[in-house]
Amino acid sequence: MPCVTHDDAPPLADLMPWSVAPLRPGRAWPTAPDPASLKARWDTLLKAEGPDREALFEPTRARTPNSAVGQLPGQSTGTERLARAEGACAKPVRVLAAPFDEQWLIPDHRLIDTARPELWRVADAHQVFTVETGDDAPLLATSLLPTLRAGRIRPLYRRPGGTEPNLAPGLLDHLSARLGDHLTAPDVLAWVLATVRPDLTVPLTDDRELWSSGVEWGRRMLWLMRRDGERPKLPGGRRPYVRAPLPSRPVTLHYDRDEETLHLDEGRISPVPPEAWDYEVAGVRVLAAWFALRTAPAEPGTLTAIRPAAWPQTWTSELLELITVLALLAELRPLRARLQVSSSVTFGDLRRAGVLPAPEPSRRPASVLDHPEEGPDGQFALL
Repeated sequence: MPCVTHDDAPPLADLMPWSVAPLRPGRAWPTAPDPASLKARWDTLLKAEGPDREALFEPTRARTPNSAVGQLPGQSTGTERLARAEGACAKPVRVLAAPFDEQWLIPDHRLIDTARPELWRVADAHQVFTVETGDDAPLLATSLLPTLRAGRIRPLYRRPGGTEPNLAPGLLDHLSARLGDHLTAPDVLAWVLATVRPDLTVPLTDDRELWSSGVEWGRRMLWLMRRDGERPKLPGGRRPYVRAPLPSRPVTLHYDRDEETLHLDEGRISPVPPEAWDYEVAGVRVLAAWFALRTAPAEPGTLTAIRPAAWPQTWTSELLELITVLALLAELRPLRARLQVSSSVTFGDLRRAGVLPAPEPSRRPASVLDHPEEGPDGQFALL
């Protein structure tokens, strides 16, 4: 039986029934903040032979250089066993590697312990993935394939091209009738982001004014999390700038709350609102984690140790944008907290309407295979 709260709010797991467990990369080196390092790591791996290649690869029970696996959907990579692989590195793709941390990944199935091909099949420019965080603000949203260690992943769409929303069949029609308006899947997702509770229940309403307010705030949250389209900016006078040049290899990060200044060694960025510095996901300060993933020492001789020789300018630009995004999201948190919704469209209502429980097929991946996918050693996968 579904777990519901005192006001019978339906669980997110029923409203967006198809979910996938998180990816398990298995090794850190195929992911990096810059694509050039990934190509250098690949070249170093392929120059090594025999036991040296295996040691650099960092084998696990799920993957070794002799594992036989096919291509990831939508990616063109070799399928011969990595122990005898040759050729150039696959073109890195952008992924969400940690909360609000967009990095690059070599999209090669041979390098990833558990890649979740069903997510790769529906990843495109129309897709939005929600990711459970286990936090008071329990969901992240991203246009990128999420590879971070978190909870379950729910795509907004079950098929490529933004078709077949991952919503309980009949939910859109039922809510549209109750609200007297034509709703879309992005409307429902915006409402979910604005109102979902820490226990992952979602209060639904038939109050049009309340619904419009929640959707408006949710859309802004979605825009800030996805960071697509027009770039977010803070008002003039509050925009962060580099006040003192960042060093070529910063190793320490310090925040001066009185001066609202972020220090990277002797480099300085300001103004940085305290709300941006304090922004946490699952108890981890986002800015500190972002910096650590780019500067923490790596074990010498490993592929992860292959990094830029100096701090790239692109990282500075990304840091300034991240500060902006966190500050603007922090402004929405009090508004979201004030959006107290008691579910007037309850689980019981949806059950009586035949919307819930969602049918079992809606909890499984849709059949989206319209082209053959190459299996291990060049064989076509049997679909």
